Amino acid sequence: MSDAGTRHRKDARWAWALTGSGHFFVESLALIATLDPVDLFVSKAAEEVLRMYRQELPAGLRIYHDLSASAVPVGRFYEGRYHTLVISPASANTVAKCVYGIADSLVTNCFAQAGKCRVPSIVFACDTSPEMITMAPRGPVPVYPRAIDLENTDRLSRFDYCSVVESIGALEHAVAARKAELAAGMPADG
Repeated sequence: MSDAGTRHRKDARWAWALTGSGHFFVESLALIATLDPVDLFVSKAAEEVLRMYRQELPAGLRIYHDLSASAVPVGRFYEGRYHTLVISPASANTVAKCVYGIADSLVTNCFAQAGKCRVPSIVFACDTSPEMITMAPRGPVPVYPRAIDLENTDRLSRFDYCSVVESIGALEHAVAARKAELAAGMPADG
């Protein structure tokens, strides 16, 4: 990633977006709790998943809910208030919309504006292999992502300023690497 990105403010924050996928949802919440400061963007579908998995959002965060068509809070990307966007977990629906430039929800608007402002994004895509085991509210279940889902994940991985990770371990590593870049004052890659 080259230093072509928009400069962020010294008090810039993590922007973390939750979608309606249950795939490593609980683990994503645990990782959010390790970061500071974080603004959390919660899709309508993520609100449903929170209830299904009986989870609470981490305390002490600024939380934006998907309540308006224009997604007003995403204007904060233009003000340099975010140094990194993380979308985790990212549902197949969100990944597809991001790939095709559809910004019609809070999360997809975050991704679009982060890209326009050259804010690095880390996306934990849920559909990454032809056969997977995921944790449903009542326990593990096998899932078989469609070819189009796998293709969209691959396409998203080629976007500038976007890193796609395929496991919770890879997400943890990418977040740690970004923290190290920020601590060293290094620019993000494109």
